[in-house]
Amino acid sequence: MARFCVVLQSVFVLTAAMAVVYLVAAEASCEQLPPGHERLSITTAQGDRECVIHVPRAYDKASPVPVVIMLHGMGGTATNALRETGWSAKAEKETFIAVYPEATRPDMASPPSFSRNAQAWNDGSGRFHAAGRQIDDVAFIRAVIDRISADYSVDDRRIFVAGFSNGASMAFRVAAELADRIAAVAPNAGACWTESPHPARMISICSITGAADTLNPLEGGFPKLAFGGKEHGGKSKPSVQAVVDKWAKALQCAAEPCRDETVNGVRTRVYGSGGERAEVVFIIVEGLGHHWAGGEGQAPEFLVGRRTDKLKATDVVWEFFQSHPGP
Repeated sequence: MARFCVVLQSVFVLTAAMAVVYLVAAEASCEQLPPGHERLSITTAQGDRECVIHVPRAYDKASPVPVVIMLHGMGGTATNALRETGWSAKAEKETFIAVYPEATRPDMASPPSFSRNAQAWNDGSGRFHAAGRQIDDVAFIRAVIDRISADYSVDDRRIFVAGFSNGASMAFRVAAELADRIAAVAPNAGACWTESPHPARMISICSITGAADTLNPLEGGFPKLAFGGKEHGGKSKPSVQAVVDKWAKALQCAAEPCRDETVNGVRTRVYGSGGERAEVVFIIVEGLGHHWAGGEGQAPEFLVGRRTDKLKATDVVWEFFQSHPGP
């Protein structure tokens, strides 16, 4: 038994070491921008911030284009987000501007690091350094929109925000507090921490979650890693359905979905007939762990669960955005 325990401990240490190697490798490469991308410095009342932008080759200032803002997850970066989601390739195909803002990190003088200097959004949960320092990320996203709108010909009715994990929670907060500038949001694998949303105008929401996501559990509760173990995080999350119900009510949608269907392991519930034609779409992907659905995974499956190609979130979200412009 003692020998078995030693072997088991060795396997665990090796597994943990592999995870560290993965994360360090990701950190080493994530700041190298792919061709066609550039960094912008954004001035805010709390200091200069950054975002990465991709302008499609077909862009013509004579024709205003949509904007998709993609918010990375906790510990991630703009480059993680663009690699995982493929929004820039979509921008090239559909002719819109893709923007990837950077959250803040504990030591802004040092580069981001998942394990040592993790970036995080002040998503309203009270978690992470961003909450303790009262980082105004809503104002930052507004400043990003102002800068892109000043520099490029932008369709003001088609400015959208997507987010993953902590970035998804930030997208929910943006929906509640920045609806005067945003037409629709698409949170993927995140919780909404706003108790009673009162957006300035009606806004549509497409929420996507994995049925096997243990870090953002479908039924709510504390996050866990995919292989089990103790609960992680200091705050229990609401069930995803409770979040959807809350937003359906806030947007004056019917309490029951007008469409509820499952195709190839993907369940879609649509809450329509909201104020100003607002709509809430709730998508549950069977077998999906804590990943951007259909994307290029940025974390090992043994930690965050399995990937799946049952649904390509970027394609689905873009279709949703196209059909939900602002007033």
